[in-house]
Amino acid sequence: MTSARSVPEKPSIEGLESTWGERWEMAGTYRFDRTATRSDVFSIDTPPPTVSGSLHVGHVFSYTHTDTIARYQRMAGKAVFYPMGWDDNGLPTERRVQNYFGVTCDPSLPYDPAFQPPAKPPERALAVSRPNFIELCERLTHEDEKVFEELFRRLGLSVDWAYLYATIDANSRRTSQLAFLGNLARGEAYQSEAPTLWDVDFRTAVAQAELEDRERPGAFHQLAFHRPDGTPLVVDTTRPELLPACVAIVAHPKDERFQPLFGTTVTTPLFGVEVPVLAHALADPDKGTGAAMVCTFGDLTDVIWWRELQLPTRAIVQRDGRLIPSASWITSAAGEAQFRELAGKNLKQAQTAIVALLQASGELLGEIRPITHQVKFFEKGDRPLEIVTSRQWYIRNGGRDETLGQALIERGRAMQWHPTYMRHRYENWITGLNGDWLISRQRFFGVPLPLWYPLDAEGNPLYDTPLVPDLASLPIDPTTDSPPGFEAAQRNQPGGFVAEFDVMDTWATSSLTPQIAGRWAQDADLFARVFPYDLRPQGHDIIRTWLFSTTVRSHFEHDTIPWSNCALSGWILDPDRKKMSKSKGNVVTPIGLFDQYGADAVRYWAACARPGTDTAFDEGQMKIGRKLAIKLLNASKFVIGTLGEGALPTADEASLTPLDCALLRSLEELVAEATAAFEDYDYARALERTETFFWSFCDQYVELAKARSYGGQGEAPAASAQATLQTTLGVLLRLFAPFLPFVTEEIWAWWQEGSIHQTSWPTCPFLPVLPGASPAADPMVYELAVAVLGEVRRAKTEAKLSLRAAVASVSISGTDEQWAAVNAAWADIADAGVVASLSRGSDADFAVLVTLEE
Repeated sequence: MTSARSVPEKPSIEGLESTWGERWEMAGTYRFDRTATRSDVFSIDTPPPTVSGSLHVGHVFSYTHTDTIARYQRMAGKAVFYPMGWDDNGLPTERRVQNYFGVTCDPSLPYDPAFQPPAKPPERALAVSRPNFIELCERLTHEDEKVFEELFRRLGLSVDWAYLYATIDANSRRTSQLAFLGNLARGEAYQSEAPTLWDVDFRTAVAQAELEDRERPGAFHQLAFHRPDGTPLVVDTTRPELLPACVAIVAHPKDERFQPLFGTTVTTPLFGVEVPVLAHALADPDKGTGAAMVCTFGDLTDVIWWRELQLPTRAIVQRDGRLIPSASWITSAAGEAQFRELAGKNLKQAQTAIVALLQASGELLGEIRPITHQVKFFEKGDRPLEIVTSRQWYIRNGGRDETLGQALIERGRAMQWHPTYMRHRYENWITGLNGDWLISRQRFFGVPLPLWYPLDAEGNPLYDTPLVPDLASLPIDPTTDSPPGFEAAQRNQPGGFVAEFDVMDTWATSSLTPQIAGRWAQDADLFARVFPYDLRPQGHDIIRTWLFSTTVRSHFEHDTIPWSNCALSGWILDPDRKKMSKSKGNVVTPIGLFDQYGADAVRYWAACARPGTDTAFDEGQMKIGRKLAIKLLNASKFVIGTLGEGALPTADEASLTPLDCALLRSLEELVAEATAAFEDYDYARALERTETFFWSFCDQYVELAKARSYGGQGEAPAASAQATLQTTLGVLLRLFAPFLPFVTEEIWAWWQEGSIHQTSWPTCPFLPVLPGASPAADPMVYELAVAVLGEVRRAKTEAKLSLRAAVASVSISGTDEQWAAVNAAWADIADAGVVASLSRGSDADFAVLVTLEE
C-alpha cells in the first residue's frame, strides 16, 4: 500500500474507459510473456469475428465471458496468451468489394502492382486479377477492423494486440496452405468428381456444415410413366422440371404394389427415355404414390440411390442454375423437341414450361397439390441449393470412415466441456455425417488451393497428378505463380501447366486458428509455448463447424486435441425470444449502451449469463451493473477514508474483534467459492457470490463497524475494524476485477501501487490460526449481528422513525451459542442501532424483541 492516498472528491465512472485503456496500452499491462514455459501459460484460441458491417451486443456478450476467464487466469499467476483475429475471408466481403469499387475478379489475369481502383465505380465492372482483388478486399476490411478494435478496447478486452491476425493475411495463407499440403501428402485430402451441393447465386459448392433447412411451399405433381403394356405407372414428384434427368423409378422392396414391376422398365413422359424400376429401402411407401422418381440430382436421397444402385449420370442443371442446351440421352425427335422448350431456362421457368407441356400431353394427372416441406439452403443463400456434378477437394472427417469418426469422438471426450451437455451436440454431429468435408470453393477472396495440374500434349489437365509448390515458397497463388520446374510461358500451354482456380472454404482456414495465432508456420518456439491451448471459447451454434473442423485438423497434424477446455456461450435473444442476428435485422449495437451505462455495466449484464445459456437482451441488468459500479466507487471512498495515512496493521497483525473475525471467515468462504467457480469456467457464479457479499458488506458490516473504525470503542477495536475494512476491500476489488476492470482499476489507483490486473488473485487464509471452538472463528457472529440490526431497523421503519432514533432495549432468545454470538458483537450492534441495553429472552428459538424509546 502507498503511504499517501488520493481519493477524488466526487468519484465518477464517466470517462474511465478511455483513461485506463490508454494507460494499459502504454504500460503493456496485458502483454504476453514470451519467456514463460508451457506449464505457466494459459492460452486462448480466441474466436475471430467476421469483418462485415458492425459488431453487435452478441459479440460483447460472448467476448466478455472469455475476458473474465483471461483476467482471472492472469491474476492466478498464468502468462495469458490472449490474441485477437479478424475473420475477413468470405463471400460477404467479396460482394461488398465488387459493389464498392465496381470491379470483378478474373483469376486468369496477371497481377498489376500499380493498379488503383477508379475513383468512381464504372458502369461496367472492371476485371482485375485475384491478387489485386484480394488487395482491395484487405483495403476495405481494414477500415472495419479499426472500428472493431476500437470497440473491443472500449469493452476492456485484455487481449495482447501485438498478436493480431487476419484470416487472409500472409501468415494465415501460409499456415492454411502448409496444413493442406500435409493433408494431401498423408492422404487425408483428396479430389473427386461427384454430385455436389451448389448455390447458383454464389456460384460455389457448399459443405454439409453450411446447410440449413427452411420451410418452403411446394407441390406434388402426378406424372404418368408408361409401362410396355401401355398402362401408366403413376409417380408423385415435387420437381417435375428434373424429369429429363430421370434415371430410374424406385419403390420399397416390401411394397406389394410394385413388386411385380421390379426389374422391368418404363418410359418417361414427354421424352420417351427408358428407365428401370428398382427396389430400395429408402423409398417411403406412404409418400405420394409410393414410387419415387430418381433424378441426377434432385436431392441428397437421389445421390444415395444413384451411388448404391449404380445408376447413370444425366445432369441437366448447370452451375448458373439453368438447364443444359441439349441432352444426348434423349434420342427421339419428339423428345428432343420437347427438351428444346426447356433448354437454357432457369429452374423456375423450366418448371412452369414443363408443367404446361405435361398438361398438354395429358401425362400430368389430377390436380397439382400444394404442400410445405423442408428445403436445403446455403446458410447465407436466398435460393434452394441444387446438386451439380463437379470436381472438388475434400478432407476426410469420418463421414465415410467409421473408425476415423470414432477417433474424433474420443478426441471430444478428452476435452472438458462447459457446460458438459454440449459434448453431445459434438458427438451427434459426427454420427450424423454422410460425407467428407468439402473444402474447395469457387470464389476469389479466400486462401488459394496451392496446386497446379500438368497438361498433356493435347492440353488436357491431368488432375490425378497435381503439382505442389516448395514449402519454403508459401504462400503462393497458382494463378500468378508457376510450379517448380516450369516457366511462366508454359501456363495453359500443351505440355505445360494449368492453375487450380478454387480456394479453400472459410472453415478450412478458421479451423487452423490455433496454428495461425500461435504462428506454427513461422515461430516454432511460440507455438510450443501455447499449443495445445487451454481454452476454446465459442458459440454453441458453430460446434459442428468451427469446433469440429479444428479438432479434425489437430487430429491429423498434431495427433492431439487442440485445447483442453471448450467454453460455450449462448445466443442473445430479442424481446420476442428470437436469436439476434444481422441477417434478421434485430441486432443492437453496443456503442450507445457504452455511452449510456458504461462498459463495466454492459460487461456486468453479459457476465450474469450462465455458460451456454441463451440470454435475453436486458437493459435493466445494465442499470443494475451501473448502480453496482457507482456503489463500489462510493463504498471504497468511505473505506479508504477511514484508514488515514501511513501503514495499517494487517488482519494477521491486529487484535481482531469477534465480528471482524466472523466477517473475514465469511470472506474466506467467498474466495473459495469464487475460485472454484472460475476454475470450472462458471464466471456467472463467481460474480453472483461476490456481488451478494459486497452488498451485505456495504449495507451491514460497514454500518456495524463504522463508529468503531473511527475510534468510538478505543484504539485496538478501531485498528481491528480498519484492518478488516482494508482486507475486505482489497479482496472484493480483486474478485470484481475480471468483471468490472475499469472501476476496479480506478479505485486500486487511489491507494495501491501498480495495476490491479497484475496483482495476485486473493488466497486464504485472511485470519490468523484460531481455536476451532472460539466464537471469534464462527461466521454466526456476523450472521446474527446482521439479523439483530435488521430487526432494529425494521422496528424503526414501521414506527416511521429515523434510523438514528434511540432504542430502549433489545431482547434476544435462542441457544447458548446464539446468545454468545450476539454478545460478541453487541458493542457494534449497539453503536449502529443506537441501542441502550441487551437482555436475554426465555424462548429456545432465535427471536429478537425491540423496545423503542418512549
